[in-house]
Amino acid sequence: MRPSFSLGIEEEYQTIDPVTRDLRSHIETEMLAAGKMRLQERVKAEMHTSVVEVGTRICHNIDEAREGIYYLRREMIRLARENGLVLVAGATHPFADWRKQGIYPDPRYTQVVKDLQLVARSNLIFGLHVHVGIEDREAAIRIMNSLRYFLPHIMALATNSPFWLGMNTGYKGYRAKVFEHFPRTGIPDAFSSYSEFENYVSLLVRTNCIDNAKKIWWDIRPHPFFDTVEVRACDIPLRAEETVAIAALIQATALYLYKLHEANQDFRQYARPLLMENKFRAVRYGLDGKLIDFGKQQEVPLRDLLEEYLALIDSAVDELGSRDAIDGVRKIMKTGTGADRQLKVFEESKGDLKAVVDYMALETAAGL
Repeated sequence: MRPSFSLGIEEEYQTIDPVTRDLRSHIETEMLAAGKMRLQERVKAEMHTSVVEVGTRICHNIDEAREGIYYLRREMIRLARENGLVLVAGATHPFADWRKQGIYPDPRYTQVVKDLQLVARSNLIFGLHVHVGIEDREAAIRIMNSLRYFLPHIMALATNSPFWLGMNTGYKGYRAKVFEHFPRTGIPDAFSSYSEFENYVSLLVRTNCIDNAKKIWWDIRPHPFFDTVEVRACDIPLRAEETVAIAALIQATALYLYKLHEANQDFRQYARPLLMENKFRAVRYGLDGKLIDFGKQQEVPLRDLLEEYLALIDSAVDELGSRDAIDGVRKIMKTGTGADRQLKVFEESKGDLKAVVDYMALETAAGL
């Protein structure tokens, strides 16, 4: 049976003090309680008390996904304002210190901090997760294996974390470097079958490494409780329209790869160490870098590779009706990523990180 290719989008936001522009805990306000009243299960706390996460309902197409994530952003901006806070979509805060952030009082997060200690406390990052409905688990594994190749391309488009602890890191996507300290992160190995993946999970559970597969935090994974492939690699973009473009790109890539699978074909598999080379380049240089074309064994400018990538999945775009959303990829290539734009404000303001936060807040609400 053909997969649904439904979409679910999750975004993690920063709650900011409007005066200091530093992160501020939402736990001392009614923001989360009011959010649950209005949005039910679509809003929840995250491990740090200055992080709030939203998730759309299951969306049948990209238009529904756009409507869902725009609505959630609008509501969260309104809730933040009503509670004396500002909502910001950035994958790291430009100058906040993780050592001053509280941990949300929930047994799950208490256990993560107990297990991972300083690594968990310092993980003050904000991501975008995109679920694509692929109900056949064997097909999901095949698609996951092949989609790994495209993750650096997608991550470069989403880069939105150039600052950490008040410093310009020199990376466009520093969030990925922070998250590397967690176990079971990064681009996974390929699996020969879904049963091989299940055996891996069972071994980790049996040996008390994890209590369930949600503690596998790879850049892409078959979701343990939903019939989806979940791409977790991306920084949260500044603008909602950029989130929609990236979600549409992931969805179209999944359909393209499924059509190969359906025809008893496959996208060429590359070893994880090679893919990790491209991931490093993606988060270090963003759109201005070069990735390795492993077939040609050459460096190629990322923008050229993105044009090739868009041409590759073009027929899937029409089938999904996501042409307008995919055009947003070229808009990002033209305007620059959130990281590029943050760095431009930083330069123009002569290093004023509060001006960067103000810009990020404006962009978070842009186009809604």
